[in-house]
Amino acid sequence: MTETPRRRSDDTRDAILAAARERFATDGYERATIRAIAKDAQIDPSMVMRYYGNKEGLFAAAVSVDLGLPEPGSLPRHDIGRALVSRFLDLWEENEVLTALLRVGATNQAGAERMQGIFQEQVMPAALLVCPDPEQAPARAALAATQLLGLALTRYVLRLPPTVALAREEIVAWLAPTVQRYLTAPSP
Repeated sequence: MTETPRRRSDDTRDAILAAARERFATDGYERATIRAIAKDAQIDPSMVMRYYGNKEGLFAAAVSVDLGLPEPGSLPRHDIGRALVSRFLDLWEENEVLTALLRVGATNQAGAERMQGIFQEQVMPAALLVCPDPEQAPARAALAATQLLGLALTRYVLRLPPTVALAREEIVAWLAPTVQRYLTAPSP
């Protein structure tokens, strides 16, 4: 069986998205421009507009994130905190899109809305499955997010030396019990 050849438009889209991710991560949403992204991708700015419509459309495509969280039902209930912290570390260490999204989300409404959407679509369902009281799931998921996003901010954006110096195993050992408690412990 022969593979379908890759089209030039696919290569162009990939180049635009790679340049956009880098530019959004470096400059933030407000300072990143279509012209700068097009220059980085070595294409005409009209091509960016053709494929993505505007800066908001490009940003949404560039920061499309599938967290790939483990199915909570597939894990022992007592291991969900460890699994989430480990998965988030994997994502932050292999995917600069999340760093760009965190930077932009902290300073721009479009970025904040994108972060909220990811939280609502991907983190909340996991919390609903393990939380002892479904009505508390939003608050508990938000508390877990404070730990995960706080870690990301200090380790990957601000690069605080003590946080950067922590070994992966240390981070999991410190954070997993807290995330676990937020998601599964009885109400305080």
